[in-house]
Amino acid sequence: MNALRAAILRHARAVPRAGAAVRGARPGDGFVFSQLRAYAEGDDPRRIDHAATARSGALQTRVYLEETALVLAAFVDESASMRVGRRRPLAGAAEEALCAWFAAAEGEDAVARIVDRRIVRDRRAAALVAAAEPFAFATALALATRALPRGASLLAIADGFDLPHDDDALALAGLRFDATILLARDPWRDELPLRGVVRVRDAETGALRTLFLGERARRRYRDASHARDEALHARFRRAGWRTGVLDEGDGRAALHRAFGLAG
Repeated sequence: MNALRAAILRHARAVPRAGAAVRGARPGDGFVFSQLRAYAEGDDPRRIDHAATARSGALQTRVYLEETALVLAAFVDESASMRVGRRRPLAGAAEEALCAWFAAAEGEDAVARIVDRRIVRDRRAAALVAAAEPFAFATALALATRALPRGASLLAIADGFDLPHDDDALALAGLRFDATILLARDPWRDELPLRGVVRVRDAETGALRTLFLGERARRRYRDASHARDEALHARFRRAGWRTGVLDEGDGRAALHRAFGLAG
């Protein structure tokens, strides 16, 4: 078993937080119901299904398989703001993280890529499809909540500019899934490369504005960017999500760090 898959599986079986209900798909003994069959000598009598026995008139026993299969689901912000960066676009790192996520799947694991208003379940295609519609975090999360089984491992990669106004949907996902968010970091959070009178373009809308960026404005931008990052991570953690940082450098390493692994 690869190290990332082992970490994902370990977290998927965990209780989301103290006092909360277990996610529901992963019993603590590590086994999951597979099928009913006729009772055979040597079967554990505790696994006789009495309702099925009454219906069929013959002893029926529940068959369990060791629960190692995962459902690896993901959605990715493909909006224009993810195409910025100092050396390369954030979208490049997002693609690396997504490929590493689905590459962790083994054996009977299932994958689910949420893109636009559909779910791609083909393991080979999941990391390759591209969105044809504008990204909407709330829409992608709502589809995940409706379509994915409890206990699925959900990865979201986004910059957090279009989150839902309330935290109810985030908290529901945090209880229902083992949810992870890689939050894209502003490439210029520590230092704006611009000074003086400049024209800037909004990465999402393309709108142009003329601004004067002196040292005070640059400090305000840096402080606001750091505060925004801290607030976003705190918001997801309160909702029961695991958080990680996506910068433009190495998306695979960012995903591994989110699960406590070396890059």
